[in-house]
Amino acid sequence: MDYIELYCQVEPVTPWNEILIAELADIGFESFSEEEDGFKAYISACQYRALAVKQVFEQSRQNPPEKLSFEVIRIGGKNWNAVWESNFEPVTILGKCRIRAPFHDPVPGIEYDIIIEPKMSFGTGHHETTTLVVEWLLETDMKDKATLDMGCGTGVLAILAAKKGAGPVTAIDNYLFAWENTMENAERNSVTDMKVLHGDVSLLGEEHYDVIIANITRNVLLEDMAAYEKVLNPGGLLFLSGFLSFDKDTIFAEGNRLGLRLGGEKTMRDWVSLMLVKP
Repeated sequence: MDYIELYCQVEPVTPWNEILIAELADIGFESFSEEEDGFKAYISACQYRALAVKQVFEQSRQNPPEKLSFEVIRIGGKNWNAVWESNFEPVTILGKCRIRAPFHDPVPGIEYDIIIEPKMSFGTGHHETTTLVVEWLLETDMKDKATLDMGCGTGVLAILAAKKGAGPVTAIDNYLFAWENTMENAERNSVTDMKVLHGDVSLLGEEHYDVIIANITRNVLLEDMAAYEKVLNPGGLLFLSGFLSFDKDTIFAEGNRLGLRLGGEKTMRDWVSLMLVKP
């Protein structure tokens, strides 16, 4: 399978990197690499829509960036590993969890060593949205907690939950490559009892969960939060991530409407993650 690399150069980088990345994620881009002068975004060639990208960059703004340009490069599937290997450095979070590629050596003293081979799936731990949820999980007692990871990407969050003793763990993603990648990464990390499903919120049925993770995008969170609340056990935790600070009030308002209360908030640069609790 071929992929599209979209290289966007923008000034000022802050906050436009965050704004444009969020909007591209809404139209299907799954992996991002922030650069000094902008960012690179990746999507499978079969899902790339030039008109949708054009609309993201040309839509009317009250205060447009000083500079904005982009180029599109097609990457052959056989070259993708070389692309991400050249950009993927290990990341360590709170000194307890290290997310690395198979070709990186382990480091002594790390409690949770997670090996990830992204293959175009979102969730290497480098982006703030993933880092924030990793922090939540590291701070939470996950022992025997029935856990759901919606929009699992690489499966890194579900894998960490499993390594912390959560169970049963279910991971769901509607992108075929993410579903396959999560299964591969679970095996790579010796997580053998995780259920990995290909689909979306419509798969949620009679099973209920103590912890639900949803690191997706603003629009999906708003659309699907009622479904999350329905299958969340009383006293359960809902970790939401994938949105910017100016969307926080909108996200919380929807949670509040559903009867969820705020349990905590984390921020990193312009990104926010909320912990909501079901009474």
